[in-house]
Amino acid sequence: MSAPDGPEAPPEYTKYRSSPRLFRRGGDGLPGVREPLPGEPAEAPGRRRFRRPSARRVLALAGLGLVTWVALSVVLFLVSAQIEQGKVSDATNSLLGGAGYPLTSPNTILVLGSDQRGKDTAEPGASTTAPGRSDSILLLRIGGGSNSRLSIARDTVVDIPGHGRDKINAAYAFGGSALAIRTVEQFTGVDVNHLIEVSFDEFPGLIDAMGGITYKGACVVSKVNGGYANGGVTVRIRAGVPTHLNGDQALALARTRKNACNGRENDLTRARRQQRIIAAMKSRALSPAGFIRAPWISWHAPKTFRTDMSGPTLAGALAAMAVGGTPSTHVLGTLDGNVPDALKQREVEAFRRG
Repeated sequence: MSAPDGPEAPPEYTKYRSSPRLFRRGGDGLPGVREPLPGEPAEAPGRRRFRRPSARRVLALAGLGLVTWVALSVVLFLVSAQIEQGKVSDATNSLLGGAGYPLTSPNTILVLGSDQRGKDTAEPGASTTAPGRSDSILLLRIGGGSNSRLSIARDTVVDIPGHGRDKINAAYAFGGSALAIRTVEQFTGVDVNHLIEVSFDEFPGLIDAMGGITYKGACVVSKVNGGYANGGVTVRIRAGVPTHLNGDQALALARTRKNACNGRENDLTRARRQQRIIAAMKSRALSPAGFIRAPWISWHAPKTFRTDMSGPTLAGALAAMAVGGTPSTHVLGTLDGNVPDALKQREVEAFRRG
């Protein structure tokens, strides 16, 4: 017999090794999974550790969101203003101008609100045919450090060019905004640079776009267009108590002629109340709630105004009002409508200084 064979040699193996850098990061685990440090418990298989974003990244994303929100609001405002531009007559445009950009240069703006209403109105004494009378007459002085308001009582008796002496609000009925501008300039001696005519049909939509306003003032109980019982609006405000108003209620308050809470009110009281409404609108627009609603406000604001100003100019005017702080407010008028020259001069000079 032949001697037994020696021990069988072990089989040979071929080893293959993949590149550790192609699929792994920081160790021999799964892609993107960090190896535990010595003494640190290993992560459960198949689970990936959540990495909290850095504060810098969170701030950057928040800043980007704010910039985008503001940019969207600006674009909507300019588009809406462009759509509404061109609705002021050539005769009116020829009387305006003569000042720089409203945000940096002093400008005087005449704000008119007509008493013209829709044909279905139930409000006593309201005009339903164009152009009606100017229900509200307000001068704004803004820009370049100026910030003041001067309301002119609508029953103030003045000389209307070509029509003799009459109440100042009749100028709008006789010759529209052009004659109203000439009359106000002649009466006050103040040059008007721009015009804003408020559309009462669109005004409630602007207030609602703001989410309403908060009004605080004297007691008011008013029924406009017959009150709620007749399809109109009833406004009830307790003296000194902040009251939230929607668009229809804010418009009704601005229109209020007869206040059941105080039968001795007059046109001067009404003008001061309208200035309070403007102040409430400004406060709402500059609040956090106003910022959240900025795109809606930006879209509705130009629709509420008929003005000679282009979108950028109107934006500058509104910005000047926003950054100008609390304006000095004045009301020019008397109970009988006849304003002494000394009173007129004093109020106009105070308005100019503001």
